[in-house]
Amino acid sequence: MTGRLWSWVVSAVLLGITAVSAQASTELRSLRIESQPEVTQIRIDLSASTPTRWFVLDQPRRLVVDLANTGKPKQTLPPANGAVRALRAGPQANGDLRLVFEIDPVVQLQPIGSQGSSNRTATLEFSLTSPADAPISRAPLKEVRAAHAPPTSGREVIVAIDAGHGGQDPGAIGRAGTNEKDVVLDISRRLAARINQEPGMRAVLTRDGDYFLKHRERIRRARAAGAQLFVSVHADAVRDPSVSGSSVYVLSEKGASDEQSRWLADRENAADLAGGISLDDKDPVIASVLVDLAQSAQIGQSVVAAERVLRSLRRVNEVRKPQVQQAGFLVLKSPDIPSMLVETAFISSPSDERLLNIEGKRAELADAIFDGVRQFFLDHPPEGSRFALERDRGRTVVATAPEAAAAGKL
Repeated sequence: MTGRLWSWVVSAVLLGITAVSAQASTELRSLRIESQPEVTQIRIDLSASTPTRWFVLDQPRRLVVDLANTGKPKQTLPPANGAVRALRAGPQANGDLRLVFEIDPVVQLQPIGSQGSSNRTATLEFSLTSPADAPISRAPLKEVRAAHAPPTSGREVIVAIDAGHGGQDPGAIGRAGTNEKDVVLDISRRLAARINQEPGMRAVLTRDGDYFLKHRERIRRARAAGAQLFVSVHADAVRDPSVSGSSVYVLSEKGASDEQSRWLADRENAADLAGGISLDDKDPVIASVLVDLAQSAQIGQSVVAAERVLRSLRRVNEVRKPQVQQAGFLVLKSPDIPSMLVETAFISSPSDERLLNIEGKRAELADAIFDGVRQFFLDHPPEGSRFALERDRGRTVVATAPEAAAAGKL
């Protein structure tokens, strides 16, 4: 994090901390993202004037807007559009509503009718303008290389695959005696094998045998491997045997708040989330904001990735919940890795249990999860990865018929 960027964060926090009532009094009436060839405009309309704060962060580049004393939006957020790559909204402990927009790194951001980081307003507008030379500036520089040097293909994206339960913990057990730990390990192995076949991707299994791991050990292994996505594979169970289908979960706001306190208690680890900045000499509120921003980015990316996987699962199985769900699962609480938990089927359902015992069905589920993960990295390639290099070189990725059909729904 640059010194200038750090000063923006400090200014935003010191100028923007205000006392608000416990009951939100302002409503987010509308949020619009309108895109033209070279300009994207964001317009935020509120029911009343309220203190607002905004600032920008890098890696990835984000516009962060805090709306004081504002409730969680009742309407669905608009889809990402133009220079806005992703967005999310989340209530804060002090009653504020935080909006996070992941934006194209080359655009020039200009607030309209706002003169700084702290204002009281009922309408907030931002203009994201692409420079005239953006296509040239974004093209990769031509590198002079020795004739014998190996070709540059970009680094691999690493996906941590976590097979739930294991060892003395069988997980859910179906009526026919099927153990969750066994079927999810097989699906996870198939998913890892499929990922490892894809150029530019590599899988890491948190467990590759029948043994037990604590949840935080699973997270630790994913972080140690440098994973850029964490996928935990499970098979759900409920009392009602008629309930069936797949579902996908990401971390809830409550789960994130609980975990934030734990990370802030360990300042050394929390500094990893703040770009390596030491938090020992920072005000507790500033440290909390930095960790919260890291979590906000992680949850936002988690939702985007989970949506891709959920859409892909629809092709091979009934989907129990049509939207990505949020819960406080401990295994999802890595603050710096986008994470999802995939409930492949309900092992408590006799029909789903039979499907999980069919080798071909387990392969279909693994392939569907892979397709969703791959699509996420195609849409949001990490900088320096093979996916990013192919995007910048303007290569066309040929999609399979199912992928093309799914892309039409995005």
